[in-house]
Amino acid sequence: LFGEMTVEDNLTLGAFQRYRMGHRDQAKTMEEVYTLFPRLKERRSQLAGTLSGGERQMLAVGRALMAKPKLLMLDEPSLGLAPLIVREIFRIIAELRKRGVSILLVEQNARAALQVADYAYVLETGAIAMEGPAVQLRDDPRVIEAYLGLGGKHQAMLAT
Repeated sequence: LFGEMTVEDNLTLGAFQRYRMGHRDQAKTMEEVYTLFPRLKERRSQLAGTLSGGERQMLAVGRALMAKPKLLMLDEPSLGLAPLIVREIFRIIAELRKRGVSILLVEQNARAALQVADYAYVLETGAIAMEGPAVQLRDDPRVIEAYLGLGGKHQAMLAT
C-alpha cells in the first residue's frame, strides 16, 4: 500500500493495468469493493498510512480486487488482527468464493481457513503432511488435535 495516498487512490491504482488494456469499468468495480468493505468507503479520503491493521488488510484485498483477478492469492490475511476483524476478513473471503473468485490462501488459523476452503493442504516443516477436501480435514482427529486446539476430552465430545 502507498501510505501517503488516500484509500481511493490506492484502489484506483489496483485498476491501472485493466485501464491500460482499455477497460473503463473502474467506478463500477470500486463500488463493488466498497460494498464488500463499507469501512473503506467511509475512509476513502483518508491516507492509507493512517488506517488500522485490519483496514489496511481490507485495502490490500480491495486493491487486488480492482484488477478483477481470476485468482486471488492471500498470505496470512488474519495475521495480527483482532478476532472481530478476522471474522470480517473470512466472511469476505467466503463471499468472494461465492462470486467465483478462485483463492489460494496461506493461513495459520486452521479453523478459519478450513471453514472457507474447498480443498486444503496441511504443511509441516515445508512438506505436505495431509491433504484433502477441507470438510474431511476439519473432521480429522489429527487435525483437530494438532491445529484446531482441541484434544483429549474435547476431541471425544467432537466425535460423538
